Amino acid sequence: MKRNALQRNLIGIACALACTGAWAQDESAKQAIETHVVKPAKVDATPERIAALEVADGYRVGVFAKDLKNARILQVAPDGTVYVSRRDQGDVLMLKDANGDGRADGAPVQVAHRAGAHGLAIHDGKIYIATVKEVFAADIQPDGTLGPLDMLLGDLPDGGQHGNRTLAFGPDGMLYISVGSTCNACNESNPEAATLLRASPDGKSRTVFASGLRNTIGFAWNPSTGELWGVDHGIDSLGDDLQPEELNKLEKGKKYGWPHAYGDNAINVQGAPPPGGITREQWAKDSVPMVLGYTAHAAPMQLVFAPDGDAYVTMRGSWNREPPSGYEVVRVDFEDGQPKSITPFLTGFLVDDGRAHIGRPVGLAVAKDGALLVGDDANGVIYRVAQANTQGAGSQATPPAGPMQAQAKQGIGVPVAMQRPETKATGTIEVSSPTIKPGAAIPKKHSEYYDGVSPAIAWSRVDGARSYAIIMEDPDAKPITPFVHWVAWNIPATTTSLPEGLQEQPRLTEPEGLMQGATSKGNTGYLGPRPPAEDPPHHYHFAVLALDTTLELPPGADRDAVLAAAKGHVIAKGELVGTYDQDQKPMK
Repeated sequence: MKRNALQRNLIGIACALACTGAWAQDESAKQAIETHVVKPAKVDATPERIAALEVADGYRVGVFAKDLKNARILQVAPDGTVYVSRRDQGDVLMLKDANGDGRADGAPVQVAHRAGAHGLAIHDGKIYIATVKEVFAADIQPDGTLGPLDMLLGDLPDGGQHGNRTLAFGPDGMLYISVGSTCNACNESNPEAATLLRASPDGKSRTVFASGLRNTIGFAWNPSTGELWGVDHGIDSLGDDLQPEELNKLEKGKKYGWPHAYGDNAINVQGAPPPGGITREQWAKDSVPMVLGYTAHAAPMQLVFAPDGDAYVTMRGSWNREPPSGYEVVRVDFEDGQPKSITPFLTGFLVDDGRAHIGRPVGLAVAKDGALLVGDDANGVIYRVAQANTQGAGSQATPPAGPMQAQAKQGIGVPVAMQRPETKATGTIEVSSPTIKPGAAIPKKHSEYYDGVSPAIAWSRVDGARSYAIIMEDPDAKPITPFVHWVAWNIPATTTSLPEGLQEQPRLTEPEGLMQGATSKGNTGYLGPRPPAEDPPHHYHFAVLALDTTLELPPGADRDAVLAAAKGHVIAKGELVGTYDQDQKPMK
């Protein structure tokens, strides 16, 4: 039978899903969901269709470049040179507009080749390129071409469902890397998945800056406040209007809901519950709700702040909604540094009543003259959106570094736990380990260079103790001093030893109720020694505290939160100090 145009171009699947289950908390759930798969067909971006695009009053749309195929992320160098990554072609293109007519001069020039090239950032005369697992850097030559690519990182998490890494340098001079989740909604085994990472420009150190982010491809700093904002992809298959796409204010150490909560911390009942007997409700309570939401499944991509003070976001477009959403550029209206609303700015990429599209916006950048450049990864067009009465809208301001620097300094340059006033105590504890002798070398199996398993540790019982806590720190680390490697609390009073190789999760069920917090790297649970190979031996302090109470703290709390809550409740303390020396430089 011959199919009509709607049948050819539109796949619609309505389904009702019900799930029941019994987990550690004896949870049960049943939720009927109606959802759709709708994929508008790609049609050519003809001059007539481009002319039909609609933009906010006072702006005009032109074509900066075309026929670029899978154009993804855009970056503009200080001299106005435009770079665009092409994931499917595995390269980076350079475009110039020397005569200032708003169109690229001639054919693009290939300046880099790396399989899966996607994220781009420009900083201090270098361009940084991210693939799924690597980050490369190269000098930008005077003519805009690139010098040799040097691999800075080669061990980012595998991609899974979301392998499109993005990069940006913060006002603090650090490199931020978005790593999406491997799945729609699951408990990740890699603590760097579904996060925003913060790395040194040379790639030698990195930490988890924020977590619980399903896929925050677009993030940028408000030039007036220096605060970091990101747009996160919502969970699929919750229904046509769930989950909303999220605008989040991203801060160090915060958790943003995924995979067990979304939006205003609504509960997601799909999949397995959080590990260690944590309820979904507790997970949601300890997560930061979104600041603003937008139409579900619109697929937010690159985000930039423009010279007018507002933020703009490309929405690549849905496949999991009827009618389709996205296929547009939106404006986030900021007033006094805070977002007030999200509204369509550039629309019309959907045509034929939503059965087809002429482009899927992904790349977004501010040109040297202030105009917006919008990249389409379907038909390979880069659009130029400028104010109708001017060439552009002025240059971008540089965000202040203070807010990011203040967050980075939290917990830095303080004494180790045993020497802090929060742990003042009259009693003493003897701490021992079958594999770590006082002042002696820590076996390799406890290092992150090798097995990375936590050591067995024991301590003397303290009369009157209602719980114990452990804090492991390295005061020889730089620049994070001391570096926190392990935080555990609410160890039952009946427990005076822990076995080797504890689970690396926020709560344990054996011993029941033991809580673990964030290390300086940002993961939860034990993080073994991993000092630079060229350093002399580092000292690792295992402090054990006996408390006359249990601590009311959320899973994943950091060392400073634990010590603040423990203040006035420490009745005894002791420590074991071991050393670790990496005598062989690991392969990159």
